[in-house]
Amino acid sequence: MKSAVTKRTVYIDGRKTGISLEDAFWSTLKGIAQAQGATVTETVTEIDRSRQGGNLSAAIRLFVLDRVRSKKVGATVGPDWQPCY
Repeated sequence: MKSAVTKRTVYIDGRKTGISLEDAFWSTLKGIAQAQGATVTETVTEIDRSRQGGNLSAAIRLFVLDRVRSKKVGATVGPDWQPCY
């Protein structure tokens, strides 16, 4: 099954950033953000601050995958969160 890639713009620390993700990742990311009482932009900003290199789209995919695998969709992104890579 092919998922369309959608590019969206978010502002991270005042800078405009384009992010391309498959629709399945966008919808799951939105659900994670809602479950933790945050916006998608707030969640992406935390992912951006926590990542250790690599591009932001890849870091978001790994974040979503980590949350789905651990079944902690409502978990927050905090100082103890580490990317999967």
